Amino acid sequence: MKIMTNSTQFSYFILGAFFNSGLLRYLFFMLVLSLYLLILCANVLLIVVICMNRSLHEPMYVFLCSLFVNELYGSTGLFPLLLVQILSDVHTVSRPLCFLQIFCVYSYGSVEFTNLAVMSYDRYLAICCPLQYNAHMTSHKVAFLIAVVWLPPCAAVFVTTSLTWSLQLCGNIINKVYCDNYSIIKLACYDTRVNNIYELVAVFPTVCVPVSASLYFYVRILKVCFSGCKQTRQKAVSTCTPHLASLLNFSFGVCFEVLQSRFNMSTLPHVLRIFLSLYFLTCQPLFNSIMYGLNMSKIRLLCKSLLLSPYSKCV
Repeated sequence: MKIMTNSTQFSYFILGAFFNSGLLRYLFFMLVLSLYLLILCANVLLIVVICMNRSLHEPMYVFLCSLFVNELYGSTGLFPLLLVQILSDVHTVSRPLCFLQIFCVYSYGSVEFTNLAVMSYDRYLAICCPLQYNAHMTSHKVAFLIAVVWLPPCAAVFVTTSLTWSLQLCGNIINKVYCDNYSIIKLACYDTRVNNIYELVAVFPTVCVPVSASLYFYVRILKVCFSGCKQTRQKAVSTCTPHLASLLNFSFGVCFEVLQSRFNMSTLPHVLRIFLSLYFLTCQPLFNSIMYGLNMSKIRLLCKSLLLSPYSKCV
């Protein structure tokens, strides 16, 4: 149990995971900026393609569009502040901005899991119940599911952030390159049982339920694949592979970040720890846009026609 000693409300936090890289920081800055611009361009392109083409105004692509919007949201919650910190000599961030980043990062993760679960449910209905698909997946139900994807996760994360904001802290050094909720909770001067209990409770509807639902629907889809004809198998594999790959990739990144926050990972090289802590925030937005852009033929062809149309007019 923590004892309150010299507690205060700090006006800023120090991001202690940054190290003095000298002139290399300019190289890091260019690499991170290039990655951010690539994520922005790829996801904006896919959103524009889905919104502009009526042939893609179907539930599956609406949920995909929601996923790409979330990638933009999560990336913007991380990259601008990260880029500023890379070039800065003093790695400090104001208290409000730090908690804003915590809200963005955590809500991004929760929305990502929920969105992937809704997409797996959509694929389950399309493959396992094709005749009833249109009856089940109406426009009203799509709107309801989009609301479920965004509102409950954001509400749960808002409560988490508010509870952490109210803590009296005995320090202001966060051993990360971005603001992290659990790192701030560890700085509290007194017992944080309420925060820990709420986080455990909130993890169930925002992480455990979506992941369990996704796995359940994919198992049901696999059963249909193995019992169906070759054409059914090929269709199921082509549409489900990107979804499943995205879920596994994101789950891996989140699992490592949780393990690193809870356990001592000092035996790993410092640069590797930073990379793996940023993996789910930096690689997932690019991974999704590449996976869906290249693997889904409709999107791939429309992206190609949109990008090449200016050149074809000039010829």
